[in-house]
Amino acid sequence: MTAGLEAPAPAVARAEASPTTAAERGRRPVPLRRRVGRWVTWIALVAAGIVFAYPFAWLVSASFKPRGEVFDNRLIPRTFTWDNYVQVWQEAPVALWLLNTAVVTVLAATAVTLSSAMVAWGFAYYRFRGRGVLFALVLGSMMLPGAVTMIPTFLIWNALGQVGTLTPMWAHNLFGSAFYIFLLRQFMLSLPRDLFDAARVDGANAWQLFWRIAMPLSRPAIAVTLVFEVQAVWTDLMRALIYLRDSATFTIPRGLKALVDAFGFGGEWHWEILVTASVITTVPMIILFFLAQRHIVEGVVAGGVKG
Repeated sequence: MTAGLEAPAPAVARAEASPTTAAERGRRPVPLRRRVGRWVTWIALVAAGIVFAYPFAWLVSASFKPRGEVFDNRLIPRTFTWDNYVQVWQEAPVALWLLNTAVVTVLAATAVTLSSAMVAWGFAYYRFRGRGVLFALVLGSMMLPGAVTMIPTFLIWNALGQVGTLTPMWAHNLFGSAFYIFLLRQFMLSLPRDLFDAARVDGANAWQLFWRIAMPLSRPAIAVTLVFEVQAVWTDLMRALIYLRDSATFTIPRGLKALVDAFGFGGEWHWEILVTASVITTVPMIILFFLAQRHIVEGVVAGGVKG
């Protein structure tokens, strides 16, 4: 009896000693190689961040300098002035250009996202003869250089009487984009098909399957599509040069080109005006990235895991 009662003592002792052992393991120092690798990684990331951030920091600094000090390469201006931001609004209708760009960007991004999502959903969910061939043709359209379709597209818009308006800047997105169709299709292929079959049993039609189930589940990929297209439209200069004739319809890239032309005649470059306008047009994209960076990371990660 006494031996039977005393037998668990070693087990209890081991149980009492285990927390101490675990704590000692938690306090074990990190190997030198791992610490060095961690520091090297942080230094490399900080250096890369400085390299990428320096041009914009220089641009912001130059926007607060008078013309004679724009290129002195000082990040902290010797002579700080707000006059450049006042003058740029007086010299050009920047507010109108920003409004035009915002309208075109919203319409273009919305149109290409919805149209590409519908086409991608058709390729991902439905099984029909020739699906692979049609999808290959869609992907093949990405191989065509933009210069090949530039003239035929211009002739079409000119025949419709839309040259000189904002319509050609966004209406082409009503027919989708091959890249976004591919991106969204690859994501939608990973959605559970049983969920849609159950919804069909409950009486959901094709549009309800797409709009109420596929679209919400594809939110990360849709967010990536929206951000990519917003950035592409906001910085699109080529199409603006082709279709926009009047300064009242200029977008921001076309307006910057007009400013370069206006302040470049006679060799008197007003760089302080140009860099200030560049800062004004760049800030919205930076704000967009900070607001949407979580969705961008989720979309990229989801695409890498599920794609």
